[in-house]
Amino acid sequence: MNNTLLIDKRRLRQSFDKAAASYDAAAVLQHEVCRRMLSRLEFVKLQPAAILDAGCGTGNVLPELRARFPRADLVALDIATGMLQQARARAPWWRRMLGQGIAPVCGDIEQLPLHASAFDLVWSNLALQWVNDPPQAFAELRRVITPGGLLMFSTFGPDTLKELRAAYADTDRYTHVNRFIDMHDIGDMLVHAGFADPVMDMEYITLTYADVRAVMHDLKAIGAHNVTTGRRPGMTARAMLAVVERNYERFRRDGRLPATFEVIYGHAWLPATRTTHDGKRVIEIKALKEKEL
Repeated sequence: MNNTLLIDKRRLRQSFDKAAASYDAAAVLQHEVCRRMLSRLEFVKLQPAAILDAGCGTGNVLPELRARFPRADLVALDIATGMLQQARARAPWWRRMLGQGIAPVCGDIEQLPLHASAFDLVWSNLALQWVNDPPQAFAELRRVITPGGLLMFSTFGPDTLKELRAAYADTDRYTHVNRFIDMHDIGDMLVHAGFADPVMDMEYITLTYADVRAVMHDLKAIGAHNVTTGRRPGMTARAMLAVVERNYERFRRDGRLPATFEVIYGHAWLPATRTTHDGKRVIEIKALKEKEL
């Protein structure tokens, strides 16, 4: 990967801490994708004893997961403590008094501070685009899932914010939009990490705005700043913003400016470990075909 596109995790944490209070009001897309993920969960036959929300943000899904799986232990993990404070507050006071609240954990998906094989369901809504090493992130998610458990996630694909990226093109030598990974590459990473038969699909969701500054305002309100290491140091000059605004105008349709998001959905199971009657693991050995010899 181009080093200029690496995520500065310190700046990422600061950005989401700062946006925690304003996040829910501005995160229209994130809430909608969460609802669509929940509708997919209806077709999954699973009764998890423990659930991890990896990259929980303000915990918008936690009440729904609690309602669907009232006996499950819920762990909410995020890189930003401000987000975790918002997530923890979603649990009613009486649940917290009874020890049925949300267990908040501050951590990075690429280095999960969690025990192996601890969760039957790992849920992650629009968080994986913030990792620097996706194969490492999937390896970590696999490590904490129990055999037979499910990973369910969403993330952004390469066409996300394509208008903003085009508006900044050739304006300077800095990076202005994060990099996003293709759906097929994500599927390959899941298989390589040890997940079985991943199911992947994608859709485009387009939000519209009156002007470019409104686009940038919404991104700022949810903490989605440009936190790549190759970003411009300091404030963007007014002259630069004027160029970006002018470039973005060519996308205006019916009086509005579009902001496109390529939303990728995926789920995959961790194969159940086969054992003998005395608890020993079964290792399958397949004979090679003649053409493979």
